[in-house]
Amino acid sequence: MLVLPATKDLSPFTVHVPQGALDDLKKRLANTRGEQGTVKDWSQGVPLAKAQALADYWRTRYDWRRVESTLNGLPQFRTQIDGLGIYFIHVRSKHENALPMILTHGWPGSIIEFLEVNWTLTDPTVHRGKDEDAFHVVIPSLPGFVFLTSPPNLAGPSAIANAWAVLMARLGYNHYVAQGGDWGAV
Repeated sequence: MLVLPATKDLSPFTVHVPQGALDDLKKRLANTRGEQGTVKDWSQGVPLAKAQALADYWRTRYDWRRVESTLNGLPQFRTQIDGLGIYFIHVRSKHENALPMILTHGWPGSIIEFLEVNWTLTDPTVHRGKDEDAFHVVIPSLPGFVFLTSPPNLAGPSAIANAWAVLMARLGYNHYVAQGGDWGAV
């Protein structure tokens, strides 16, 4: 998938991975080989049977088009901050006084891990919550992950925190809360 460099504008984005790229991935997964190590437990790394099962799942059962459709059902954007191309999802709550929240995934995670909680956070009344429990949700992908140009330098925690502050300001949020796990917690 060719992704053009981001600009400082907040540009709408739609995901479309070419079928050829998905077919190529399936071929490479089918051609993956490995050997059983000297132990069958996890003490020396991923056991061969586990790695083979994972490769088989990705090759035969994972439905990328379903994930792509889910992503494209959400407002997605790209922007550039301090030379970093930033891809993010921004879902505003229908609740007027919702608190802005930025969610940052860890490594080797992705924005995918937040897709299910997004709806609960933006519209808690559907899930027996209250209006005042609502959030405007911003879900950026860490620099160097998906739909981005590679970062010019390794983006560390300070650079990412500064980029998120600029992003939230560009979205019109002068105060907000943050949540993250693993690398995203830093």
